[in-house]
Amino acid sequence: MPNSELMPIGVFARRSGLTSSALRFYADSGLLPPAEVDPVTGYRYYRADQVARAAGLRRLREIGMPLAAAEAVLDAGPQDAARLIDAHVAKALADAEAVRHKAAVIKSSLTGAPGRPLAALKGPVLADAIEQVLTATAHDPAMPVLGGLLVEVSAEAVTLTATDRYRLSTRTLVPAEPATTHWAATVDGDELRTALTHIRRSPLLRLEATPHTIRLRGADRADRHCRLLAAEFPDHRLMLASLPGAGTRVAVAKEPLLRALEDHSEERSTLRVTRDGLHVQAADGPGPGAALPATVTGPELMISFELTTLYPAVSTAVGPDVLLDLRGPGLPVTVRSADRGDLTTLAMPVRHDHRP
Repeated sequence: MPNSELMPIGVFARRSGLTSSALRFYADSGLLPPAEVDPVTGYRYYRADQVARAAGLRRLREIGMPLAAAEAVLDAGPQDAARLIDAHVAKALADAEAVRHKAAVIKSSLTGAPGRPLAALKGPVLADAIEQVLTATAHDPAMPVLGGLLVEVSAEAVTLTATDRYRLSTRTLVPAEPATTHWAATVDGDELRTALTHIRRSPLLRLEATPHTIRLRGADRADRHCRLLAAEFPDHRLMLASLPGAGTRVAVAKEPLLRALEDHSEERSTLRVTRDGLHVQAADGPGPGAALPATVTGPELMISFELTTLYPAVSTAVGPDVLLDLRGPGLPVTVRSADRGDLTTLAMPVRHDHRP
């Protein structure tokens, strides 16, 4: 008879989250042998202190870890186990990226048509622009297009635009060679992120369009493909056209503004614009907050933002100074570089703002 403190395989399965068949497989493979096997019936019994190992094994298998690697993790100390898990995740991500790239190449070849030349850009410049604009994307299962980057090509410029409905960021680049076509499509933002190293290392990068991807072709002819999204990008131009002009403009140094936003732990920040400059404080916090020297034109006002909305808009601005074009409570503020206007970001305030 088994020890009364042992539990049969069915009970152990429920406590560990593994099926009885999985437990038999792991027992036969040596990863999780039962504490006792009835020599007559063959029934398997487990100890309570085996539950943690079984649950850990289940979690490791849920992330696709092979048996040998899972056994190494279970038998390792915390630091070595974490290192082995990180190595597994890195390999899984690399494998997924390789599959995604091969799938994009296959899709682009389905029609047999050559890529359509779009524009040529300096790789490092394009990489910086993509990183800046991608801060305004969001992962929303209901609207996957919000995770994409709208790329618009004209004879004079290549424009990148992204929005998460609370921010809108756009940057315009001058092609290294004049473009010969007009083209627009939304490119998967995650795939652009993974291609950034390739883009940045290419002194000159040529963009080509295929039916399903945008092809990024470097000087060494090493190509990267990024998937095009089928959904229509939000009509940002209609929104921009409907905005009233800015009533108040603030020119302020970028780094002191970022430090002021960092210095309080609240999720919302309030900007109070006075004749004396710009005051940054926690939205619900006491006191005047940080007083920043600023050049102010227009009426005084007070407006609040989520930190996750305003901070990226300021941090991605190009140059040491930023211009804030304020339209009043409830209306988006435009954040742009004081000396370079090719990167512009709109940030929505929280709704309960009011004038002082």
